[in-house]
Amino acid sequence: MSLPEEDLTCPICHEIFEDPVVLSCSHSFCRRCQERCWDARLRECPVCRKKASKSSHFPNLALRNICEAVQARRDMEAVEERMMCHLHREKYKLFCLVDKEPICVVCQCSKAHKTHQCSPVEEAALDCKEKLNASLESLQDKVDNLKKIHKTSADVFKHIKNFKDNEDRNTTFSSDNMCGVLIDVANHLSNLKYKVWEKMLEHIDYTPVTLDPNTAHPCLILSDNLTSLHHNDEMNICPDNPERFHMSAEVVGMTSLGSGSHRWVVETGSNQDWLLGVASSSISRNAEVNARPENGFWTLCFRDGQIKAMTSPPTALEVSSTLERVKVHVDYDKGIVSFFDGDTGTLIYAYTHTFQETLLPYFYTQSSHPLRIMPERVLVAMLRQ
Repeated sequence: MSLPEEDLTCPICHEIFEDPVVLSCSHSFCRRCQERCWDARLRECPVCRKKASKSSHFPNLALRNICEAVQARRDMEAVEERMMCHLHREKYKLFCLVDKEPICVVCQCSKAHKTHQCSPVEEAALDCKEKLNASLESLQDKVDNLKKIHKTSADVFKHIKNFKDNEDRNTTFSSDNMCGVLIDVANHLSNLKYKVWEKMLEHIDYTPVTLDPNTAHPCLILSDNLTSLHHNDEMNICPDNPERFHMSAEVVGMTSLGSGSHRWVVETGSNQDWLLGVASSSISRNAEVNARPENGFWTLCFRDGQIKAMTSPPTALEVSSTLERVKVHVDYDKGIVSFFDGDTGTLIYAYTHTFQETLLPYFYTQSSHPLRIMPERVLVAMLRQ
């Protein structure tokens, strides 16, 4: 026979007993409630006010077991309640991939979800878990990089401090008491700020092109540092701004190219479906057009195992080795857009054109394998007056 719920409730906190103790007067309380009550007043029962000694309360094991069972049942009921559709009182068995929410079988037949793609809740949970794990790995990489930068900064600070300590110790002397030989302070402290900055450059990369997220088609996933992209079957929720591509999986770089010489290297790796190159800044974002020079595109394409220059008509190209990196070189003033094998430096194809407007780095892919813009090392050159 189960006890009434009021018999399982602490008279102080009015919740189910947690680690209950019983006093000599037979009244029971949560251990924490009883100790807090005794800290604030005389040692007496909060119910009947009978005096009690410090050692006159004991664990109520039988009551604790009953309360734990009741609490476990409550927790289970709460979980089951969360797994029930509040509209139809049916268990959630499906996950709507459009609205990103669990639904029951009745919801699936309703007007709100009838045309939506759904998957079993268990499969959706595994997909979400994989995405969370990928996000956690990305965050962990960022934490590791920050730790490396912090350690480098700490080492540099310690190094600078030891210069200072040695200077203080070795520059305080008199002609009557010169002990030891001074360190070469001038050698260590000369151009100190420049030397520290030069040392920091060893840990800094520069990416010549970064992607503009405001232009990315909703099916493209960009990395946090805006240097890689890949295709995703699910559409992201993005603002419907005029500069965004709406028809195909395209994105452009943030820097306009209106003069001078520019180059960047893209790691294609295992990606089997891509276009790379440049596009005029005025190309249409709301219409699907061929990526060819007459439409404002100068690109290289890889699809179905074949490299093509997207001329009119496309020009099939022979590449001697597996193309895993592509170097794009734009000489705006000379009107040349060249593509090279990023590993061997071999010229793949070159366009010539007299440009009338600014260009933007251009990227397209329908592969889940990423395209990555490779970082470059920063070099310092001294100019002498």
